[in-house]
Amino acid sequence: MSEVIHHQYVEEAVLIRSVEEELLRLYRQGLVNGTVHTCTGQEFSALAFCKQLKDGDFVYSNHRCHGHYIAFTGDVKGLTLELTGRSGGTCGGIGGSQHLFHNKRRFFSNGIQGGITGVSAGIALSYKLKKTTGIGVVFIGDGTLGQGLVYETLNIISKWEIPLLIVLENNHYAQSTAQEITLAGKIAARPAAFGIATFESSIYETDKLFEDAAQSISYVRSERKPAFHIVETYRLSAHSTGDDLRDPKEIRRHSECDPLNIIKQADPALYKQIELRVDAKIAEALSEVKTGEHQPPQNYYGDVQAVRSEPLKWTVVSPDVSRQRVINKVNAALMSLMDKYEDVILIGEDIHSPYGGAFKATKDLSLKYPGRVLTTAISEAAITAVANGLAMGGFRPFVEIMFGDFITLAFDQIVNHASKFYHMYNKQISCPVVIRTPMGGTKGFGPTHSQSLEKFLIGIDNVKVIALNRLTDIVHIYDTIYKQERHPVIVIENKVDYARVFGQVAEEIFNNYTLESLNTGYPVVRFSPKDTKADVTIITYGGTVNAVLSAANSLFFEKDILSEIIVLTQIHPIEYKHLSVAIGTDYIFTAEECSASGGIGSEIISILCENGHASKRLCRVSSMPVPIPAAGELERVVLINATLIVNTVWRVYSGN
Repeated sequence: MSEVIHHQYVEEAVLIRSVEEELLRLYRQGLVNGTVHTCTGQEFSALAFCKQLKDGDFVYSNHRCHGHYIAFTGDVKGLTLELTGRSGGTCGGIGGSQHLFHNKRRFFSNGIQGGITGVSAGIALSYKLKKTTGIGVVFIGDGTLGQGLVYETLNIISKWEIPLLIVLENNHYAQSTAQEITLAGKIAARPAAFGIATFESSIYETDKLFEDAAQSISYVRSERKPAFHIVETYRLSAHSTGDDLRDPKEIRRHSECDPLNIIKQADPALYKQIELRVDAKIAEALSEVKTGEHQPPQNYYGDVQAVRSEPLKWTVVSPDVSRQRVINKVNAALMSLMDKYEDVILIGEDIHSPYGGAFKATKDLSLKYPGRVLTTAISEAAITAVANGLAMGGFRPFVEIMFGDFITLAFDQIVNHASKFYHMYNKQISCPVVIRTPMGGTKGFGPTHSQSLEKFLIGIDNVKVIALNRLTDIVHIYDTIYKQERHPVIVIENKVDYARVFGQVAEEIFNNYTLESLNTGYPVVRFSPKDTKADVTIITYGGTVNAVLSAANSLFFEKDILSEIIVLTQIHPIEYKHLSVAIGTDYIFTAEECSASGGIGSEIISILCENGHASKRLCRVSSMPVPIPAAGELERVVLINATLIVNTVWRVYSGN
């Protein structure tokens, strides 16, 4: 090792190793909750890259992130306080060992393997779109190569020439499993297959490692293209705090080749001096561990986002006379956003002109706003991951998932990334990503293109779910999302509604009902019988509105039952006060296109019961709990329909 590297970085490598050894001691003393993933033996990899980055660059690391964090930020105190759960930690003690964030230096880490590559690509893309000189570095391990999102990301960063350096630290183990058991082919062949420049180095040739790191960093910075750097290394410690089942002889052999151990043996006196200086730094960092306070629960749970406080009131709604189809309203809403806000980016599959998306929601937008409508490969996970990164990089991305069924492919990015960033990074960053997708059947698309999956989305904390309908102003809703939301939002559109005329309601309904809207951010719409009290209340949302309106007509003319219809736009979270001011009967029904179990109806009824809402009967109406068939007659029977609603209401109300 050269004298330059020796003097500059050996002490920092010793610092990283000693900090992690101290963290393990604190863990054994019960002062660290959870676990600790150490990088013993890999310290110079962190230093070779992090120490050669510039202000304005960012680093995204994984579960084994302490070395990267110290090398990039120098914040030993923030790290130790974080792992010991103190509010002075870099994430207030919330993130712990695997989830670190440093706002000033732009350091991120997350413990979900693979997912960080797509998010990093999005942050780096935000740098490119802003025309900055910054780049990103994301650290992954060889075990991460089993994740499909890695390859979706490699494709995107190559095609879009995103300035991201992926550093793969190849320590030959995925937790306790040896690489040869699970990994086929050559690692270097993977990025090469996507036309990405690839570099290879070894932790055991430290001078060359630093030189190679400088070269790959320079390549990404100057060429504004991605690169992939493989670092041959070995983890001398266990995966985390559990048992190490590897062959002790193998560990001993690598320990003898470890650069720090070689330096220690070559000059014990110098190494001892370094250890004394390092110990003093660690002691200073640990001084607040015993006295530091824990995060107050109210600080963690509470949100600083403003809440509307104006009194709730109903406004009579006039019928829309534009005669526009719903899909044209959606297109107009997206166009309005892009006209008014330059930070709005659209991203999705096949959304460029002339196609404009499977349902034409983005028709002509790529022509009008070149560079801001990003069409992608079939990569729902990567699309969402990149959008998450764009949101964290200061943009307002609107994702289109072509069919609602495919949102399952993006679930990890929604649940383990977008929904968690704000809280796990101690409210230091937001992720205002918007994901739009069409749900619903009756078009004969069959089991995997017809589902209404919103019941799986309403259980995700910190994600708001909006369901468009053909009665509420779609341009206003999307504008409200942009202005009001700084956390993830999922917008459910309905593919059958797309073709319907916005605002069109049967003449009998308008003649016999008053249509009102509640002044919530996302309107609650109510149909109330004119001049008399309703007998039953039906609460619904989205595309099911059509079946409910038809059922209300039949209930009146065939059963002499007057219905009050409540249409929700925000279906998660649902506020009781919005329900309580809208419901005017003792017979309450919910209608949804999902199957009943764990659905929107269940949530509404639970909220009413928990708040002691007076009622005689509560009942859910929904689709059958089976896959949706393509056969027309069978599909019409399986899905919620007006006849099912009429029969259910009549059975419950009449007591039959």
